[in-house]
Amino acid sequence: MGAPNIGSAHLPQHARGYWKARFSASREEVERFLERERGQLPLWLVASFGMGIAFWIALNGPREWLAVICLGAGAAVAGFSFGTGRLERAVGWVGLAAAIGCGLIWLRSEWVAAPRLDRPKVVTFEAVITQVEQLPAKGDIRLTVSPLDEKLPPLVRVSLKADGAPPGIAAGAKIALKARLAPPPPMALPGTHDFARDGWFKGLGAVGRALSPVEVLQSAEPGWLDSLRDRLDRHIRERLPGPSGTIATALVTGDQNAVSEEDADAMRRSGLAHLLSVSGLHIAAVVGAVMFLALKLLALSERVALRFNLVLVSAAAAAAAGIGYTLLTGAQVPTVRSCVAALLVLGGIALGREAISLRLVAVGALAVLIFRPEALAGPSFQFSFAAVTAIIALHSSGWGQNLLMRRDEGPFAKAGRTLVGMILTGLVVEVALTPLALYHFHKAGLFGVAANLVAIPLTTFVIMPVEAAALVLDPIGLGTPFWWASDKALAVLLSIAHTVAGAKGAVATLPSMPAWAFASMVLGGLWFFLWTTARVRLLGLVPVAVGAAAAAVAPSPDVLITGDGRHLAIVAPDGTPMMLRDRSGDFMRDLVSEASGFDDEPGLLAESSIGSCSRDSCVAVLKAGARNYRLLATRSANSIDWKALTDACAEADIVVSDRWLPKSCTPQWLKFDRKSLVETGGLAIFLDDQPRVETVSQRVGDHPWAE
Repeated sequence: MGAPNIGSAHLPQHARGYWKARFSASREEVERFLERERGQLPLWLVASFGMGIAFWIALNGPREWLAVICLGAGAAVAGFSFGTGRLERAVGWVGLAAAIGCGLIWLRSEWVAAPRLDRPKVVTFEAVITQVEQLPAKGDIRLTVSPLDEKLPPLVRVSLKADGAPPGIAAGAKIALKARLAPPPPMALPGTHDFARDGWFKGLGAVGRALSPVEVLQSAEPGWLDSLRDRLDRHIRERLPGPSGTIATALVTGDQNAVSEEDADAMRRSGLAHLLSVSGLHIAAVVGAVMFLALKLLALSERVALRFNLVLVSAAAAAAAGIGYTLLTGAQVPTVRSCVAALLVLGGIALGREAISLRLVAVGALAVLIFRPEALAGPSFQFSFAAVTAIIALHSSGWGQNLLMRRDEGPFAKAGRTLVGMILTGLVVEVALTPLALYHFHKAGLFGVAANLVAIPLTTFVIMPVEAAALVLDPIGLGTPFWWASDKALAVLLSIAHTVAGAKGAVATLPSMPAWAFASMVLGGLWFFLWTTARVRLLGLVPVAVGAAAAAVAPSPDVLITGDGRHLAIVAPDGTPMMLRDRSGDFMRDLVSEASGFDDEPGLLAESSIGSCSRDSCVAVLKAGARNYRLLATRSANSIDWKALTDACAEADIVVSDRWLPKSCTPQWLKFDRKSLVETGGLAIFLDDQPRVETVSQRVGDHPWAE
């Protein structure tokens, strides 16, 4: 007998019913989850808005940007039109926010478009100064000027020596000068900072340096705010000469230009650089101190205490202090962002609402991104919001509240709980910021938690209050003891920075991180911090782990070449970059070290075992697995015998030069000369199992500043 007929017509129907039931149950489960998390959904709206901006920055050209906008708009139409549940509405809002974000930064990039120089040139011109920046550490003054010559871009930045600067240089002054101007410099190497992008959104059409003394045709007096800032700067450095004064100036006026490179590098390596940038910590200290003092002083008067809401009055005084401090420090984007957040906190306190929440962070981020969407690409924006989000997520989680909430207990237990809270907060912030630091700067301090554990309280509760007291009491001759105390406290801060920075293993380095790995970690971090359901939050650790693993195993470049072909570095087997030219400048040497993930001074190819150099060229042999690559690079402008050059090219696998090479120069694999480097920009060559070349042009794509 054959097998019984169970009805082939009924099996597909039964299967369809089974999967339909499973789908319905899963959808109901998602709906219940979204209902529980309904308070978090607005946060994802802001995150999606930022993702749309990020897509525009990361993708290469108009077709891809238009695809993002169309996909987002399509998701919005589908979500709002074909469903009534919270899931469909969430998809619709997420798609709409992403489309708007991508469209907004695209529109802004066109709105700020300004003429740029197409090539370097030496010009003599008249201009009106729009901004003056003092750079004491370099002995320079940096001017942003508006040229009166219509043949020049409408906004130009020029540097000149401070020693030879004439009086009367201030915003609004009319000057005449001779300068060498060039287009804003492009990204020098793949993965390094894109100065051309910054210049594009600032409207800069050229940068350069004065070649002759500047003549003031019509002087101008600084504005009262600029004048106040300059007087404070000079006064502080007169009272605190030396390194302490430069740090004190940065804390009060936000001007970091006086800080020496040695001290600035120590602050960066120790994870304390954020203390030099006036942002959330400084605004919080000023606002908190003013509100506390106002509340206590007003409470001394019984009549005032009975007739007025002291909390409301104190919050208003603190808000005024925060706004004033923001203006005094130049109203930079991080300071404005922190001031807006502080004002929202004060508003919440005045209204009796929860003062600090992730919604507050989202509102602050949205306010910045609407007016300055390009800020999303900057490390300042990312660091600030990542740190604040991590802190709030920790202290608002059920686990964090149970562990760190205040309770009736003895002084030792209370002090221990406070110490644990500080350590956990520092650790969470360091974990959140490490991927950002490795992506942007190719290095991250590993001892930052310990350094910040001491440095943040020292700065917030000692240095800033004592320095403020010194400034307030100086007019009546009582500031000297406070300046002495400030000097000692600032010396301790610098000692911490240099000690931690010099410790063995203090800095982790990474030569390059794939963009998708960075995006995976950011998305995983958002998932972990923005949801409140514990089991769902933990799923965010998966993309974080995947991105971290990909970043950890990413190969180091074997050869780095700048876009002008003048600077080349070969990374030795021990990781040391060997520079082609003996004189490369501190900036270029630091840039090459960072791009190769090397935490020290680079070496010289002529002095290495892998290179053989003459006055005009170098030949190096690079080992990659079982194969050797022969590289030829020129390093002078001297004429080279044609036959000798062509013979050397034929023997080489890779040829690099900052000059035009003849067609007869035909290496076996790659040839990069002045003509080809104009098209590719800076290069990173990887000689692993699958040799490849990464270029700046690939990174920048068809963004407007690449033209």
